[in-house]
Amino acid sequence: MKVSKYLSKHLRHQPERIGLTLDPHGWVPVEELLRAAAAHGFPISRAELDHVVAVNDKRRFAVDGVRIRASQGHTVEVDLDLPVAEPPAYLYHGTVAASLDAIRAEGLRPMARHHVHLSPDRETATRVGARRGRPVVLSVDAGAMHRTGHVFHVSANGVWLTEAVPPEYLRFPG
Repeated sequence: MKVSKYLSKHLRHQPERIGLTLDPHGWVPVEELLRAAAAHGFPISRAELDHVVAVNDKRRFAVDGVRIRASQGHTVEVDLDLPVAEPPAYLYHGTVAASLDAIRAEGLRPMARHHVHLSPDRETATRVGARRGRPVVLSVDAGAMHRTGHVFHVSANGVWLTEAVPPEYLRFPG
């Protein structure tokens, strides 16, 4: 878990803290990452890195030959170059009750990220929401959004991304 959190921090949010420069699409050479991590007191072997990439339940990282990047969730400027995709009729968003008033008023916004992250099923959205407390799962009428011109992308790990979800496309539980 520590390696995964370390990778997320430096591949999504603060690459400069360990001297990394992501390319425009978020990629960095694996060997450069390993050298930088070791130089900053967090040595990771290639085997450990490959293991974390392979077993991460959210498939947060992608390896392409000799390069690695975070699949999504960046707060630093990157263009993941994800294809535009037609979403399923409904997608889901996990949150907590404390956020519901703001969501009802403003919809879902990306906050510090580049996109709103949506899950393909309720189970995944429940796990996402549970990271911050008791989860509340919202349904997103992605089909209607798509028909009215909202653009969706899907990352390699199945997370759906869109710029924002206006409140009229959200269905709240109970």
